[in-house]
Amino acid sequence: MNDPMVDKIQKNPKYLELRRKRNAFGWLLTLLMMVVYYGYIALIAFNKPFLAQPIGAGVISLGIPIGMGVIVFTVLITAIYVRRANSEFDALTTDILKDASK
Repeated sequence: MNDPMVDKIQKNPKYLELRRKRNAFGWLLTLLMMVVYYGYIALIAFNKPFLAQPIGAGVISLGIPIGMGVIVFTVLITAIYVRRANSEFDALTTDILKDASK
C-alpha cells in the first residue's frame, strides 16, 4: 500500500510548508467566519431591540443590512481563500510535484 511517490511527497519540506500554511490560513478564516456568524446569531438572541431599530424613516431595520453583511463577508473570505490557493498554494504544489517526479 505504500507508494514511494506518496512517501517522497510527504517527506518534502515544501509539502510540510504547504500543509502548515494552508491549515493555519484555513483555521484563521474559519475562526473569523464563526465570530461573524455566531456574533450575528448572538445579537438576534440577546439584543433584539438593537437589530429592530429602523434605519431612517423606512421600514428596514438594522438587522437586515447586518445580515447582508454576514453574507458579503462569507463571499469575501471565500474569494480571499481562492486567490491565495490559486497563487501561493498552487505554486507550492507545482514545486512539490516537480521535486517528487525527479
